[in-house]
Amino acid sequence: MNRIALERLFPFLRWWPQVDRRSLRADLVAGLVGALLVLPQGVAFATLAGLPPAYGLYCAIVPTIVAGLFGSSMHTVSGPTNAVSLMTFAALSPLALPGSAEYVRLAATLALLTGSFMLLLGVLRLGLLVNFISQPVIVGFTGGAGVLILVSQLGALSGIAVPSGLPFASVLAYVLTHLAEARPAALAVALLTVAAAAGLRRWRPRWPGVVAGMLAGVVLAFVLDLAFGKAHTGILMLDPIARSLPPFSWPTIEPGTFVPLSGAAVGVAIVALTQSVSIARAIALRTGQRIDGNQEFVGQGLSNIAAGLFSGFPTSASVNRSGPNLEAGAVTPLSAVFAGLMLAVIVLAFAPWVAWLPLPAVAGVLCLAGWSLIDFGRIRSTLRMSPPEGGVLILTLVSTLLMRLEVAVLVGVAASLVLYLNRTSRPTMRSLVPDARRPDRPFVPLEAGLAECPQLKIMSIEGSIYFGAVNHIAAHFDTLRLVAPQQKHLLLAMRNVNFIDVAGVALLMGEARHRRAAGGALYLHGLRPQVEAFLERGGAIEEIGRERIFTTKYEAISAIFRRLDPEVCRACTARIFYECQPGPRGLDAAPTDSPPSAPA
Repeated sequence: MNRIALERLFPFLRWWPQVDRRSLRADLVAGLVGALLVLPQGVAFATLAGLPPAYGLYCAIVPTIVAGLFGSSMHTVSGPTNAVSLMTFAALSPLALPGSAEYVRLAATLALLTGSFMLLLGVLRLGLLVNFISQPVIVGFTGGAGVLILVSQLGALSGIAVPSGLPFASVLAYVLTHLAEARPAALAVALLTVAAAAGLRRWRPRWPGVVAGMLAGVVLAFVLDLAFGKAHTGILMLDPIARSLPPFSWPTIEPGTFVPLSGAAVGVAIVALTQSVSIARAIALRTGQRIDGNQEFVGQGLSNIAAGLFSGFPTSASVNRSGPNLEAGAVTPLSAVFAGLMLAVIVLAFAPWVAWLPLPAVAGVLCLAGWSLIDFGRIRSTLRMSPPEGGVLILTLVSTLLMRLEVAVLVGVAASLVLYLNRTSRPTMRSLVPDARRPDRPFVPLEAGLAECPQLKIMSIEGSIYFGAVNHIAAHFDTLRLVAPQQKHLLLAMRNVNFIDVAGVALLMGEARHRRAAGGALYLHGLRPQVEAFLERGGAIEEIGRERIFTTKYEAISAIFRRLDPEVCRACTARIFYECQPGPRGLDAAPTDSPPSAPA
């Protein structure tokens, strides 16, 4: 096996030579920061996914190590994330009671199916599929996910016991109608957590704001319980975590759950891969690293398979940990490996301390994560720059609130494709004329003051000639023959046509026949090599006539002029072509159907 194949199979061999004493020290420090950051986040995201807190930490041990070793990014850190956790809850809550043993098993199965789909895409080199998810869809989906997270935590924030499994609108309605049941102490803990974390994020961005915010919530909850009693404050705590490493699990799939889990796995994989590749590319812009999209697919696929086998749920690259990992000075992906190993040590040593974490403080951390998903700047700029794309964004956001999340993503992708097809189905078609005011007489768009040849119509097509655009172009051709029947000759400038399909070939062949039947002809110039090759294979070159295909406009005009009716030319006073002047190559030349040599 050669070196390239070996590095593709084991991508960590590419960066291993960079490991030295200095990088090990830097990666060790960054790994410690990552382990401390993921402790409250993992607990919060497991709660969001409907799982016991320990499973959020399990997702940040083995899956994080695997993603670091088999991905292509030097600084991306994977594990539980807000959007993917929310998608997990949305997919599984109709199938089992959140937190139950069946629910845990389904979560691991979902991770395994998601990882298998990701791995398949990576092995088949289909990393380009994420390019079909446009930025408005991503912004709309993440914004909608952020709103869902905020609404889902209203009960924990306020101390109101909201029934589980309620949809978005029902949660809002329930909270609004039960405000009298709110617990001021729980709300105070949540607000202090948010204020402390957000304040440090703004004024001390290098400090672990989430950890500090959680500690502030813990202290306030302890003081309030001590002063007023647990019965009066109503502050709920998380369940304790056993001192244990992620247990091995073997997911099983029953016929009744395979179909819904498979559909959810595709949706989760699409969102997770888009998020992972986007984060990796964003960090690569700062570091100058090259990202291999297919290798990222493989790394994320193996990471999710590991999550399924080690009692986890679907994972993805995390912007909340990847950015701090880079800022902490990480040099190689060993920082992610160290983060996973140190978290395992922390779980073994301090797991029971999780019982000191107030549920309102966890809800506050989740609300910060949800708020960060709503990119108000991009939403405003998209709506301002392109209202149609803004419409796709809003449609995706609303669909995220009202539909299953994987369906919302597909709705956004479908809307984006419809918008793209609608735009490309109307390629720009311009009437051109030689500008007689300039000595080189370049082709310019027809405007007031410029004359057009009474026998020859010159048009440019800017866009692809494919099945979706055929009717638009054909309508233009029909209109030209109807309003200007004397312009029997049509020259198409094809320099801006990069693609043509079978329907486009049939269109050009049909127009050539129409023009010949009327006593004129169709001519093409400036064909791209790939377009000319396709026309050749489709028989269009033979139908149009090879002598009517030109490389430059000078060759085209010189040859076409010899085929025009000289009597009409003599009556024309426009003189827009060089050949319109009297002389042996102009009006005095005899018409012919064979192209003359190109003028100098």
